[in-house]
Amino acid sequence: MSIKLRLTAWYSGILAVMLLALSAAIYGFVYFNTFGDLKDRLVKQASQVEPKVGLTNDGTLQQILGGPAGQSLFGQLYIYDLNKMIPSPNMTEIQLQFKIPPKGSMENQKQEFLQAEYNGNPFLIFQQGVNVATNNGNLAGVLQVAVYTGEQVTMLNRLKNILLVGSFATLIAAFTFGLFLARKSMSPIGMVIEAANGIQTGNDLSSRIEYNGPPDEIGRLIETVNSMLGRMEGFYKDLEDSYATQRRFVSDASHELRTPLTTIRGNIDLLQKVWEMDPGQSRMSEAEIRQLSIESVKDIADESKRMSRLVGDMLSLARADTGRTFDKEPVALEPLMTEVARRASFLPRQSEWSIGDLSQMNGKYIVGNKDYLQQMLFIFIDNAFKYTPAGEVTMDAVFYQNQVGIRIKDTGIGMDKDEVPHIFDRFYRADESRGMTEGIGLGLSIAKWIIDEHGGSVEVVTRQGEGTTFIIWLPLLFAPPLE
Repeated sequence: MSIKLRLTAWYSGILAVMLLALSAAIYGFVYFNTFGDLKDRLVKQASQVEPKVGLTNDGTLQQILGGPAGQSLFGQLYIYDLNKMIPSPNMTEIQLQFKIPPKGSMENQKQEFLQAEYNGNPFLIFQQGVNVATNNGNLAGVLQVAVYTGEQVTMLNRLKNILLVGSFATLIAAFTFGLFLARKSMSPIGMVIEAANGIQTGNDLSSRIEYNGPPDEIGRLIETVNSMLGRMEGFYKDLEDSYATQRRFVSDASHELRTPLTTIRGNIDLLQKVWEMDPGQSRMSEAEIRQLSIESVKDIADESKRMSRLVGDMLSLARADTGRTFDKEPVALEPLMTEVARRASFLPRQSEWSIGDLSQMNGKYIVGNKDYLQQMLFIFIDNAFKYTPAGEVTMDAVFYQNQVGIRIKDTGIGMDKDEVPHIFDRFYRADESRGMTEGIGLGLSIAKWIIDEHGGSVEVVTRQGEGTTFIIWLPLLFAPPLE
């Protein structure tokens, strides 16, 4: 059974119980009030008649009913010892006689009410044991005073029918409209199910559930589902981007590793052939063979170093992908920059190396890892040397609010503005520089990871043919470190 039917059945059942209780209360109130008034009237009439009950010398009843009895009241007196029935005149006229109770049931002037039908007519009867005064003393008898209740019974039957039919009609109407309202209120749940089925059977996570109703429980549920779909869509896109990046990473890594391996394998095969030749079969002199061997070994050593750098860089990026970090501590800027500037002067380059004023860094600290900071700065400096075949590379520092900006500027080949968003991607190298400069395109990716781990950012200003400027912004530590 669906939720709509269960809800409708529940509140229809509750409504049925409430209607039954209300109808019973209304019927009982009318019944007891109607017959209560009649009983009070009968008791009052019987109390007026009882003191006047007696027999004359000729054996007739002195008076059965007194006062304004009306035609709807009837009375009779039955004397057990004389077996004599004395009815009221209106009972004689219509030949009506009530059933006589046994003598033992009326002892001690017992009083009781009963309902009975005579000739198809309903009556409410009040009967009471009495003592009838005669010439021979008091004799036991029973006095019965009755009232015709046909109108009251008819009215109560009509009321019962009205309550039953009205309750049944109300229940059917409530069930019908309740089912309609339940379907209308539960229709957003159907939209949630359709959206979930659409996502299950397809790949479209951009669909959302439209809802214009009030912000009730269903509204909050749909809002939560839409929010969940949005997060799922974001996760799915991130996962797709991650898979695409992984595939590109594996493809580029395979390409970068295949080149040095091919070179190493070719040189080894060449050396093996040369060294396995007999001296008489070789057309090369010993000096030429020695020179060829030296060159092949040098190529193998260069390619091995290149593979070592590639593997090291890939391990660094793998560490970044796993979320691992490094230890941090307060690092003095001036000694760090002075050491980097000194060691950078020994890097292979064709451009001039210029250092700005580093004295303003005296007493300034940042929270970080000294080794990783040096690695990051050497990546930017080495990158500037590679893409500046002639000109100048400078390094200085600027301060803005609570940050220090390490600026590395070159006058090299520069980049097009469309390339800037991709320079920190793994294995990315500008098209114009491929084959012209050494490198595998992982340095800037590693540098960006180090900057992010230090809570910093990087700013790039470049123009084709006019050079590039990198500004690495890092947060300053205002409080001096504890010794």
